[in-house]
Amino acid sequence: MIIDEAKKVIRIEAEALLALADTIDDTFRQAVELILTCRGRVVVTGMGKSGLIGQKIASTFSSTGTPSSFLHPAEGVHGDLGMIMKGDVVIAISNSGETEEILRILPVIKRLGAHLITVAGKPDSTLARTGDVFLPVIIKEEACPLGLAPTASTTATLALGDALAVALLVERGFREEDFALFHPGGALGKKLLLRVEDLMHAGDALPLVGERVLMREALFVITAKGLGVTGVTDAAGVLVGIITDGDLRRALERGVDIISASAGEMMSKNPKRILKSELAAKALNIMEEFSITSLFVTIEAGGAPVGIIHLHDLLKAGLA
Repeated sequence: MIIDEAKKVIRIEAEALLALADTIDDTFRQAVELILTCRGRVVVTGMGKSGLIGQKIASTFSSTGTPSSFLHPAEGVHGDLGMIMKGDVVIAISNSGETEEILRILPVIKRLGAHLITVAGKPDSTLARTGDVFLPVIIKEEACPLGLAPTASTTATLALGDALAVALLVERGFREEDFALFHPGGALGKKLLLRVEDLMHAGDALPLVGERVLMREALFVITAKGLGVTGVTDAAGVLVGIITDGDLRRALERGVDIISASAGEMMSKNPKRILKSELAAKALNIMEEFSITSLFVTIEAGGAPVGIIHLHDLLKAGLA
């Protein structure tokens, strides 16, 4: 019984979404164009469950390049209508189209010179007739067996809001990089915003030795810099090799006198490197591909090393 009821709810809501898709017509395009030409912000308003859906729509708009805010209609008549200015676009949501708190603020919205997009389940309702553009969300039935709790209607309204947001996103040419700017604390924001130069160790923290330096000095540098590695440069300062903890272990296994050997004799040649302007996520990809934990950083290809980035830096930044 429980499983059957749950499946019935999902099917009813899925059918409502499919039916909604069939209603998308030129009025949807008009709504999108109205928002695109908006000189101000988009203000979404709704009461009760419609208000909760409206808050999510406003949030999605804002995070995808369409500045938006939510207005509680009951608070609107007590001063919050001051957030609406001429040139704004108001999206008013009411399933019945007759919600008292919404209808009370409609004359003021018109008087303020804002454009109005209405979303309702009844085309002959007061709200539907008042808007500059009306977007219907007409459902066959609610998923609630009593026909009382907003279920299919709120799901369909939410989907309509997402459709508007995505259509606007596409029309604005909104990119991943733009999305990341609004989500700097999220994983995507870090992947698209953090660059190698933001995380690399540079200056005195950069472990480097000349290729003729004895390993006793190179070991001191490896230990002092705390990264378990040192780069090896030639007389011109160009990176020609790298010495890691792994190189030292392998040399000991071969019976090499690592104290008296030179850095040039101990190093692994042609180490992987990355430009400082590259995304930190690319550094992580290189490390994973070649099973390494460090990359030396240059300003230009083949240039002298200016920094080093370690896997631990990427882990701390939340990229891995």
